[in-house]
Amino acid sequence: MTDDTPHDQAPKIQEPRRWTGDGWTAQVIKNEDDDGWAVAMLKDGEPEPALVGPWTMGRDKKNPKPLDGNAFSTLVKTASEFVRRHEQQLHASLHQSITVAASVGRVTVYLDITPDDDNPSATLRAEDDGGDTLAEVRVPPSFKLNRASAVAWADGGFGKLRAR
Repeated sequence: MTDDTPHDQAPKIQEPRRWTGDGWTAQVIKNEDDDGWAVAMLKDGEPEPALVGPWTMGRDKKNPKPLDGNAFSTLVKTASEFVRRHEQQLHASLHQSITVAASVGRVTVYLDITPDDDNPSATLRAEDDGGDTLAEVRVPPSFKLNRASAVAWADGGFGKLRAR
């Protein structure tokens, strides 16, 4: 017998220090830095927590406050937003663009980086106002796209570039 239950129908755990649901697990853990407690938010299928933050002490000032439905909902919302912002920042760092006025007219220059542990790569591409590609070259993933580098590339005839 296999478990083909979608995550939203999987049995939920609702224990004082561990809650699951909505694709997330909240686990209250001992804070390694002091005598307090922390809560780790782990997205289903991920090996590492997406977010770890402080957790409130209980009334006895020794044990953690138990998780409850409201706290879990807030933690899921916070962790989801954190992951979303991280993904947006990663996308923005890997796919950059800038529009400049060059000797050939208005040009939009795109830098697309393909991360890879063994062989990262990057492509620099220029388009005119109509969206037609004017040039495309491979550049090192460390290439810095800014107004000066875009104008220099366009005004230099879109030749090959070196890392700056």
